[in-house]
Amino acid sequence: MRRFWKIGLIFAIIFFLISWLFYKESQKILSTNLNSWSQDYTADCAVVLTGAAGRVREGFDALYQNRVKTLIISGVYQGASWKEIFPQWIYYGALDPKNIILEKRSETTYGNAQQTLPLVEAVGCRDILLITSRLHMYRSFKIFSKYYPDSITVQPVAVVSGNYSPKVEDVLYESMKSLFYSLWAY
Repeated sequence: MRRFWKIGLIFAIIFFLISWLFYKESQKILSTNLNSWSQDYTADCAVVLTGAAGRVREGFDALYQNRVKTLIISGVYQGASWKEIFPQWIYYGALDPKNIILEKRSETTYGNAQQTLPLVEAVGCRDILLITSRLHMYRSFKIFSKYYPDSITVQPVAVVSGNYSPKVEDVLYESMKSLFYSLWAY
């Protein structure tokens, strides 16, 4: 009986520690400022991470408003064109396709950083706007800041994807991903 009590206590401690880790990580994630509405950023390039609503539109807005010279959209489906992933382009006047790069090889956030760095360097960007959702920004910014050289400034631009307040399960899922990436990526 005493042995089962010790095993139960060990499992309770492990459960408490894991819960505490998830709580601390979720607090970091949720502390990300939603700054796309409140500030107009400028940079040489914008790197948009696909995956949720609002991200690509924010990138096209920055390009259209001349806040960036080049728009790199990372994680695009292999067969897609920029007109397919952003059907609202017809409302944006004359956008020059030479200023839009679709990165189609990455499948993860770490892959986004790996695959966009050579593009950013080839275009000659000294600074980038990193555009992704508020929920995804904490992990993305940590990865890009770690992977990109210090000579390239990474400015986070967090947008709303879906609801302003994310669902609990979405926060827990992002916390799990962030904890996993913290072991090896940042």
